[in-house]
Amino acid sequence: MVTYEHPQLDALGDGTRRAILARLLDGPLPVGELAREFPVSRPAISQHLRVLKDARLVTDRADGTRRVYTLNPDAFESLREYFDQFWNHALAAFKRRVETPSPRASGKKSTAASAKTDQPRTRRR
Repeated sequence: MVTYEHPQLDALGDGTRRAILARLLDGPLPVGELAREFPVSRPAISQHLRVLKDARLVTDRADGTRRVYTLNPDAFESLREYFDQFWNHALAAFKRRVETPSPRASGKKSTAASAKTDQPRTRRR
């Protein structure tokens, strides 16, 4: 059995954490401001932020007595590399499919052309 651990993907598995990341796209925010925008408690948001920080998706810095969180672009680059392998595979499969001649393509009219010629003619008065 193959197992693959990817803490960033695990962190993205929760809808609240994805929403926090989406909110941080607009810029850095302290925990209190983030918590006001969600229907969960501030400690719950802090726990979500801890998971995101452990996965390196966000970073934090002290600003007086507050912790301000921001997205970590380096972590998203590694996620992009991970997903690119699947995208590249899908593109290669699509290319093979498009470049493989269809058995129906040889010698048959297109559907649009045959539909046009197969319609009964109406008589003009």
